[in-house]
Formats: sequence, structure tokens, C-alpha cells
Amino acid sequence: MIDVQNQADSRNVPLAKVGVKGLEYPIRVLDRVNRIQHTAARVDLYADLPRHFKGTHMSRFIEIFHRYREDLSMPRFLEMLGRIREDLEAESAFGSMTFPYFMEKNAPISGLPGMMSYECRYQGWVRSAQARDAAGRGAQARDAPGRKHFTVSVSVPVTTVCPCSRAISDRGAHNQRGIVRVEVELGPFFWIEDIIALVERAASSPVYSILKREDEKFVTEQAYDNPKFVEDLVRDVYIELEGMNTFPRFSVEAENFESIHNHSAFAFAEYDREAGHE
Repeated sequence: MIDVQNQADSRNVPLAKVGVKGLEYPIRVLDRVNRIQHTAARVDLYADLPRHFKGTHMSRFIEIFHRYREDLSMPRFLEMLGRIREDLEAESAFGSMTFPYFMEKNAPISGLPGMMSYECRYQGWVRSAQARDAAGRGAQARDAPGRKHFTVSVSVPVTTVCPCSRAISDRGAHNQRGIVRVEVELGPFFWIEDIIALVERAASSPVYSILKREDEKFVTEQAYDNPKFVEDLVRDVYIELEGMNTFPRFSVEAENFESIHNHSAFAFAEYDREAGHE
């Protein structure tokens, strides 16, 4: 049959990214407790398209992803992108995969178990040596030193108590649920569970899926005794991540869904080992 995608194109316009967006798929990822976790991902997969090709082969993105879905550990994700690049004869391939990561978590006093969900994202690209060299001569020189790049993002729900409210109020203090998002560039192997635990330690209190009365008493008192501004939260997570000396680059952002305002409070910081503190 005629392969229209491989026909020549005379418009002389290269495309930076072509591919599939919003693919929903069951996957398996590593789990420290159970070894393997079954979950579902929303996936974007792209490759560049040279100026002389009319189109790419969309089905190949899904064919390759299907082969890797049973083992999508962090290194395997980059391996999968490398396979896409080679099979499509592209200079670069890009991918993003967002999925819920589940952990069983016991209530702090009653010990009742419940499941917590944390949104995670893998994002990366791979390039051929030729693409890397070309980038080094052009506007993308900052990205040029490597032939691959990979980051992991983890979003952790937390509770915070406002230090100002606690200091000025005669009865209690306002608290709110927030989200801390940590994005790290892959260095040595690490567990998602360790990032989650680090963030929860920095908050006024962790969040749980099930709480009995004795648990609720403990959690609210723990949070009251440990008030945090959104700025405190980001700085404390930043210091813990930097102290791990594991990640060449990382960022931390926190958003508090304020209980007494019609807006959120936000803070952000990033670290680059080569550039120093940002």
C-alpha cells in the first residue's frame, strides 16, 4: 500500500515535535513495598520531523510504548524514547507520562490503613549525537551537553497552619490543604516514597485518607504545634533535597489553597548544582 507519510514535502518546514498526545494506558512501575505497582498513565510521545518528510508514523509511538508498558522504571522510560527515535529515524524524541502512584498509609493513632494517591510525572528527551552538536552551535546551547534528559515530578498533598494567624488569634488558627510539587533531574536511583516522606516531614502535618476521632485530634494538634508559611515549606524541602546530594537539578513549589482567602498562596525555588543556588 502507498505510504503517504514517507512522501516528500516541498514546503521546507521542519517540525520540532509530532506524535501522539493524551494517550491513556495501563502501566506498571516500581514500588518499594510491593516491587511492582499497576496504575494508569496519560502519555504524550513526540519526535522531530525533518523538512523533507510529509508525516510521521503515529502508530509506531503506540507500538513501542505498548512493548515497554510492563516495566516503565525510570531508566526504561529513556530506553523507550531512544527506541522511538531510532525507529522513526528522528534526531530527537520526547515523552511525558503522568500517573497516580498509590501508597498504603496508616492513620497516626488508630493505625487504620487507607490508600493515598500522589500524582507523578516522568518527562524526558533523547537526542542523536548530530542533534546535540547542532544544538551546541545554536540557540539551545544550554541543553546541548547531554544526549538525554530525564526528570521526575511528585505532587504531595499536605496540611499547613498559618504562623501569623496562630500568633494573633485568641482562638485557634486557620489551616489549609496544600500541594508541594518536587521535580528532580535523575541522578542515582531513588524511590518515589522517599520524596513523599521528605515533603510530609516538612509540612505542618501529613494528609491521610482515613482518620478516626483520636487521629483527627492528633493531626490537628500536630499541625498547630508546627505552623508553616508556604515560604517555610519550600525552603525546608529545598534544604532536605540539597542535603541528599543526589540530584544535579531540582525545583520545589508549594501552593496553599487558602481557607480564608479567595486565592492561593504560592512559593517556588530551584537548584542547579553547576550554577549554584538560584
